[in-house]
Amino acid sequence: MSQRQVLQVFEQYQKSRTAFVQTVAELATRPQNIETLQNAGVMALLRPLLLDVVPTIQQTAALALGRLANYNDSLAEAVVKGDILPQLVYSLSEQNRFYKKAAAFVLRAVAKHSPQLAQSVVDCGALDSLVICLEEFDPTVKEAAAWALGYIARHNADLAQAVVDAGAVPLLVLCIQEPEIALKRIAASSISDLAKHSPELAQTVVDAGAIAHLAQMILNPDPKLKRQVFSALSQIAKHSVDLAEMVVEAEIFPASFACLKDSDEYVKKNCATLIREVAKHTPELAQLLVNAGGVAAIVDFIGENRGNIRLPGVMMLGYVGAHTENLAMAVIVSKGVVQLALTISEEKEDHLKAAAAWALGQIGRHTPEHAKAVSLTNVLPKLLECYLRGESSEDLQQKSKKALKNILQKCVYLPALEPLLHEAPANILKHIVAQFSKVLPHDPKARRLFVTSGGLKKIQEIKAEDGSPLAEYINTINNCYPEEIVKYYSPGYSEQLLDRIDQYQPQA
Repeated sequence: MSQRQVLQVFEQYQKSRTAFVQTVAELATRPQNIETLQNAGVMALLRPLLLDVVPTIQQTAALALGRLANYNDSLAEAVVKGDILPQLVYSLSEQNRFYKKAAAFVLRAVAKHSPQLAQSVVDCGALDSLVICLEEFDPTVKEAAAWALGYIARHNADLAQAVVDAGAVPLLVLCIQEPEIALKRIAASSISDLAKHSPELAQTVVDAGAIAHLAQMILNPDPKLKRQVFSALSQIAKHSVDLAEMVVEAEIFPASFACLKDSDEYVKKNCATLIREVAKHTPELAQLLVNAGGVAAIVDFIGENRGNIRLPGVMMLGYVGAHTENLAMAVIVSKGVVQLALTISEEKEDHLKAAAAWALGQIGRHTPEHAKAVSLTNVLPKLLECYLRGESSEDLQQKSKKALKNILQKCVYLPALEPLLHEAPANILKHIVAQFSKVLPHDPKARRLFVTSGGLKKIQEIKAEDGSPLAEYINTINNCYPEEIVKYYSPGYSEQLLDRIDQYQPQA
């Protein structure tokens, strides 16, 4: 065989390998092909091509493996069992930038599925190589490495700590300062994934100077970047008062409130989540948000949106209202209770109704004035309905019951209480009757209305155990009226009168 023929054979072999990996990489983009590729044993065929002498074949083989591993956890497991990860990690430090991107993609695709698979990536020594990639000149290599690190860190605190220990945090903070938007996004996302697990991990991110750089990007025109920025700031702020204060000190309020009206739903929701995480900690932080116009902005936000996006706004009002009487009144004055009542009426999902019920209970539990403001929205019958409805989730029933009790124990606005007399079960009824027993002895007009509206008649129909608190409340109410009035509205009294007619002998 001549030299030319030998060269032709090698050339044909190279073309065949190239065609193979390119075809597999293309087929792996379509879910319907994945099972067939897996059954054909494609993993074993791709592995030796990672060591191919031709760089493009190496890169395409890695890309194909990444796409397969990305599809489901069993394929990712096959990558681990095929002993492919060590080769990828070795290549991260040896090969060109194109291969590094492809290798980081495979590591990310494997790590994303579960903590166990992410631990396999860590165990093969990937972290040090990925962190080195964060120092590469090429921004796309940095992006691929940051993405893989974020996918490892997101599962649990131990994996996140391993990423921190590998020295990733200062380099990720540098990445968010780079001019490339895509790199900023991924770096901010990875910082969010690191900070979310514990106060200590969040503090590590803060110590690296992340807050100041994130805060500078809250009004960036790129919506995907803003999503990640607000997510990262809220993951930092949620852990403790000190961390929340550090976020606030970056002077992100009131500028952030503009993002509650952003066209991107995730920007709006993540912004509301950040405001909630700050508001929950202390009355001082909640007051700061109120002073900056945060409550009014959140009330508008709840009114303008529907579904899950409302949830952080609803909870923010509950946290603010729970702190002090004055803060709860600030929510009332801003028409917050109206929007919370509308949320219960409008939303189909029980968890949203439950959050709104909880928030109303926090606001209405302070004083009679607060309870009246809540009851004037006509939300008490809706809370009772949520509690009594058999299809309601256990959480919705519990939160509705607790909210009703909180509000009823302070409410002395009788027109709001009276409709509940006819519907409430015994465990709620005792709180309603207790409020009537407090008000009626001192209010002649209310006593008259209570008779004409049918309230006194309903009270006589209630069966209460002798000596129980409910029986005492009923006695207190009955003592507000002449004996004959109480008798007149007691069950069976009309029959007694009819019996007396039968027995009565008229005078001749």
